[in-house]
Amino acid sequence: MPPDFPAAPSRDARHDGWGTLRRFMPYLWPKDDWRLRARIVGAVTLILASTATQFALPYFLKWAVDAMNMTGERVATFAMLFVLAYAAGRLGGVVFDNLRNIVFERVGQQATAQLAEHVFNRLHRLSLRFHLARRTGEVTKVIERGTKSIDTMLYFMLFNIAPTIILLVGIAVVFYLNFGWPLVASTSLAVVAYIWATRAITEWRSKLREQMNRLDGQALSRAVDSLLNYETVKYFNAEAREEARYAQATQAYAAAAVKSENSLGLLNIAQALITNLLMAVAMALTVRGWARGEYSAGQLVFVQTYLTQLFRPLDMLGMVYRTIRQGLIDMADMFRLIDTEIEVKDAPGAPALVIKRPTLAFDNVVFGYEPDRTILKGLSFEVPAAHQVAIVGPSGAGKSTIARLVFRFYDPWSGRVLIDGQDIREVTQASLRQHIGIVPQDSVLFNETIGYNIAYGRDGATAAEVEAAARGAALWPLIQRLPQGLDTEVGERGLKLSGGEKQRVAIARTLVKNPPILLLDEATSALDTRTEQEILATLHSVAEGRTSLSIAHRLSTIADADTILVLSEGQLAEQGNHQDLLRLGGLYAEMWTRQAEAIEEYGEAAQ
Repeated sequence: MPPDFPAAPSRDARHDGWGTLRRFMPYLWPKDDWRLRARIVGAVTLILASTATQFALPYFLKWAVDAMNMTGERVATFAMLFVLAYAAGRLGGVVFDNLRNIVFERVGQQATAQLAEHVFNRLHRLSLRFHLARRTGEVTKVIERGTKSIDTMLYFMLFNIAPTIILLVGIAVVFYLNFGWPLVASTSLAVVAYIWATRAITEWRSKLREQMNRLDGQALSRAVDSLLNYETVKYFNAEAREEARYAQATQAYAAAAVKSENSLGLLNIAQALITNLLMAVAMALTVRGWARGEYSAGQLVFVQTYLTQLFRPLDMLGMVYRTIRQGLIDMADMFRLIDTEIEVKDAPGAPALVIKRPTLAFDNVVFGYEPDRTILKGLSFEVPAAHQVAIVGPSGAGKSTIARLVFRFYDPWSGRVLIDGQDIREVTQASLRQHIGIVPQDSVLFNETIGYNIAYGRDGATAAEVEAAARGAALWPLIQRLPQGLDTEVGERGLKLSGGEKQRVAIARTLVKNPPILLLDEATSALDTRTEQEILATLHSVAEGRTSLSIAHRLSTIADADTILVLSEGQLAEQGNHQDLLRLGGLYAEMWTRQAEAIEEYGEAAQ
């Protein structure tokens, strides 16, 4: 299970830093995996070994140079040994560094995978309101950046910053013991100036980078949105408009990228100025001491080697700081997704829904999507067990809202939704949805095979159950005609299938689930009349013996329902069977007459 964290106090992406690192630590140091913790300890040990080797190298080189200033066979032997020790030390440093990477790689990848899984899990737990408002491209980009930044950020923090700090302290001690305070003070002043300049310029660059991220996400979002709506673009000859919108976003991103790259040049110049001034001062002090007879020639090499070792990580400090800073920002963005409040939650200790008699009831339900617009206004009705009840009404009456409340995508403001007398807010969502099947108006399929989409109705469905469901949905004749049968790919969102074929796959998927309660949310409104009648016959067969609630626009599709509920402005206006409602002469009779006239006019026009 991923670790639980309190929500972050700020929604600003700059709530990164130590707060973000503290939230990430449980992924890096897992309590229940001693093997990964052992790897971290091993990596730290190798870091110390590599740093110790770096400290020894300048001494080997100094002793070799000093030995070469003397004569004698024995001295030459010592000089050769020091040179070989220097070469062996350099090799050892490389070996230690790469062994460290090998040991730590699994830790970084495991932490990245666990955090990515946690975010994915959180996204599925967020409410329908969030997913209706989200921009898929931007959310995908946030997750991609956040997970990719983790491994790189950890590498630089553990394998660059930590060794550099140890190196700085060690060099200060060595310089003090060998050269006194002047060289220590010069080195310290240069390092402080280097860090200050790097941080100041990198902070400026971070703002430019954030702007680049925002513009990059905007460009990706526009591209994804446009491609998902490919047919709509074609319908309205809007290719030029879409290209202009995308070009606007990419040009804005390019302008921000130019500023960011130019600022990098300024950073490199400032860093080079400080490091080379330090090198000049340090070597000048050493040469002056040599001229006075205080230092040997080897100490010039000694100073130059230590400073070169110090400059190597310092030269990367700008990139390291920028990478860590950007990594923290990207991780903070990802944690903001995790912190998004879950609107619909299971009650603490909620039991599973147990159904003996599959009844469905709305008890004085009041609900709206926005506080200033109420959709359902005290709605009450009951669907008895094994009855087929239909809901009709004008557009905006709240019909589709009922289906969302039944599946508990939202909770009512007041009132209760009951299944077998149990308030659905008091049971687990998983058990609730396990007992309800739906055939929606727009049956969206995964970009997989027909067999996969049918079997999706229930985890672990067997091939025999999939075939039985396909037969029950009158889909088997089509599957037999296809060369690849159940292995036929349906395309993105099922676009390779016709509307009727998609609906039959959705029906088969529900049959595999085998729920006691069935919701038909305008399941045939997007189909032609002939296909509609075929699907209706299948739906009637599927609904037989189940408790079914049909939400319909065309009244002819629900005329044989046991009970018809007529909604008007979020309230129950009429109820009864088809004949009773026609005799009543109210809203239902008016809607029936209008639809009949429309069909008659359409028939005359066709003739």
